[in-house]
Amino acid sequence: MKKVLFTLVAMVMAISASAQVYVGGSAGIYSKTTTAGGEDVNTTEYKLVPEIGYNIDKDWAVGIAFGWTGETKGNVKTLEVNPYVRYTFIHTKYINTFVDGGVGYGHVYNNENDKDLWSLGFRPGISVNLNEKLSFVAHVGFLGWEQTKDNNSHSKVSKWGVEADGNDLTFGLYYNF
Repeated sequence: MKKVLFTLVAMVMAISASAQVYVGGSAGIYSKTTTAGGEDVNTTEYKLVPEIGYNIDKDWAVGIAFGWTGETKGNVKTLEVNPYVRYTFIHTKYINTFVDGGVGYGHVYNNENDKDLWSLGFRPGISVNLNEKLSFVAHVGFLGWEQTKDNNSHSKVSKWGVEADGNDLTFGLYYNF
């Protein structure tokens, strides 16, 4: 057991020492008002999506984002996992431009709702290198396929195409080891 633990610690230290691992993610919170039956209902939604990745070389990286979304009213929760492969095609001292190709799965659940969310596609992004260790990262848009399956009614909604609006804009911070 000690040998296995020592080997794992040595591997993590070796990977960290070679500056190839990054951790980070994004978080969000917003308030929305829904009018139903002439009455306004205020809800706060929050999202936390940590991420970890490994730079294979200068251009290629692999990673996984996993997250949780919730609401203060309605008891709607979402769990998601999004593994990806990243290709960085523009490198400068301060800015890198990349595209993530990945598969996503999410599960929405509450008392009235039980949905599975699937996606397959590409998400372009930009990384602003604030210093050697810290990067500000933004993703905008999506090119690919998405499907929502309602497990209660067994209905499906599938869509293909490009989305490039403000609803697909995310910001995050990465720490590079």
